[in-house]
Amino acid sequence: METSNPQITVLMPAYNAADYIAPAIQSVLDQTFIDFELLIINDGSTDDTLAVINTFDDQRIVVITQPNGGVACALNTGLIYARAPYIARFDADDICYPKRLETQYDFMVSNPEYDILGSAVDYTDMHGQHVFNFQPPAYSNEQIRQLNYTVCPFIHSSVFYKKEVIIGFGGYDKSAYSFEDHLLWRNILRSVKAFNFSQPLIKVRLNPESITIDEKWRSREFRRIKYTALKNGYISAEEGQQLKAIGKMQGNDTIKHGAYHALLGKKFLWNNHQPLKARENLKKVIVINRLDWKSYILFLLSFLPANALLKLYNVGKFKAMGGLEHEN
Repeated sequence: METSNPQITVLMPAYNAADYIAPAIQSVLDQTFIDFELLIINDGSTDDTLAVINTFDDQRIVVITQPNGGVACALNTGLIYARAPYIARFDADDICYPKRLETQYDFMVSNPEYDILGSAVDYTDMHGQHVFNFQPPAYSNEQIRQLNYTVCPFIHSSVFYKKEVIIGFGGYDKSAYSFEDHLLWRNILRSVKAFNFSQPLIKVRLNPESITIDEKWRSREFRRIKYTALKNGYISAEEGQQLKAIGKMQGNDTIKHGAYHALLGKKFLWNNHQPLKARENLKKVIVINRLDWKSYILFLLSFLPANALLKLYNVGKFKAMGGLEHEN
């Protein structure tokens, strides 16, 4: 099936996503809403990503290959080539539930005063096993506008928006390494109307190779630059280069796997109380980094009953130890 004037462009940046992109693509092709194009920006992949994409025979799939420039550059390329008035953001390692596009499109058409939509999501581990359900920090436009600038209002892979609105704000800032979406929302939500669905419309896959990370594994300088930029609504090119340098330095297996298992340990402790799975992952973190004292504390806390853990979490002191930074 081919459509020259699709209603929705599903915009998927892909970089070395060969292990996960096939089910991601299939979940888009299986949507109940069929008037779309799937625009994949192959961002300089060096693995078999392109070969996997080419196994699909569907004329709604459009592929653009470019040198690796990062998520923001890939998304800005996609905004240039997207043929539809609506953009459904999606990542190459995630899964769309069958009615994702239908649900968001119907709402947007019925409520044209809205410009950006997001949703709850279900998080899985690298093998696709459920970890926890994430509910947005706010739902109505009024609630979203009242969020502190440090809180990202959407999971980027769930977002559905009007293309012309994002282009009108200049698209994604490539200097905002790993939080290009958060900085965009920070600046745009004062002028547009937004909404979050409480029902999960996608599954987000946590895996060591993605840049979804336990933010506590980021350096203090990285966090300082990021949150200063969010406070000011602006980041300089020089600061962006600093963030990329830190990210590159931290792009080793020790950091990636440590952050991955730390995040799973926290989520199985706080959000989906399964103490055995929490301890299994926290043990791996301790093996990777024996000086990570917080993991020892969390390991001991895993022996407490669920109601006691919930009380501790709600006090707030431990809430900061359960954070998640979803960066694309």
